[in-house]
Amino acid sequence: MIDNCALKTLQFNDLTIEGYSRAAVQSYWRVPELKIGFDLGAQPWSFMGTDTWCVSHGHLDHIAALPVYVARRRMMKMDPPTIYLPEVAVEPVERILKLFRRLDRGRLPCELVPVAPGDEIELSREHVMTVSATQHSVPSLGFVVWHRRRKLKEEYQSLSGDQIRDLRLSGTEVTYEQRVPKFAYLGDSAPGGLDDCPAMFEAEVLITELTFVAPGHRREKIHKYGHMHLDDLIERRGRFRNGLIIAAHFSTRYHDKSIRRLVEKALPDMLGGRLHLWL
Repeated sequence: MIDNCALKTLQFNDLTIEGYSRAAVQSYWRVPELKIGFDLGAQPWSFMGTDTWCVSHGHLDHIAALPVYVARRRMMKMDPPTIYLPEVAVEPVERILKLFRRLDRGRLPCELVPVAPGDEIELSREHVMTVSATQHSVPSLGFVVWHRRRKLKEEYQSLSGDQIRDLRLSGTEVTYEQRVPKFAYLGDSAPGGLDDCPAMFEAEVLITELTFVAPGHRREKIHKYGHMHLDDLIERRGRFRNGLIIAAHFSTRYHDKSIRRLVEKALPDMLGGRLHLWL
């Protein structure tokens, strides 16, 4: 059984990762530098200032705090938040919010934005987010945040500043967009959710579920219900190019000490020291 449900924080390079995740309990994450959060299984008061959230799927441990979050922002006279979520979840969430309005007798203003695999979302001048399909027991999504910048095309790199300016004024496109995957969030998924989105393996930081870690659990059953086993991680160890891999969403049937013992036994090097267990 789990010991507690506490907000945890980790700093990696220029990103701060905050949150908590345990299967069937609650999942919620935030990256303040990217001004975005992922899943709303709970909503710490300190997270209220983040006005953009992505919900991976409609299970309660990932979405239950959505009305609370919206209500708090309204109470504090903050702008309505923007919440991206799977297309099939929008209408049920709208009905839930309507019922809470009747109970609360207060408005619950927010923008619910349906998204689907292949969508791109502009977050800022420097960052764009892409949406991918994952494999769970209900429709579910993964998200990758990319850092982007404009680079001068190779054929113009020998020109002077005045020449480049003149080309721009003439309407010539002298730059191209370069994208680097900065942060990836898998949500709940069988390993196909990783395999079908190569950027997940390349992002500077990856948050992946790792619901099951004990050797005796049958992977075919785990995959059927849209989750991953430690052996799935081990099979893909050569594909991870991430600087930090956060494993979370462990089953409540495991004690924290058991999780650490089983993972460290199977992966003594912890993927070259890059694997962090969110315990």
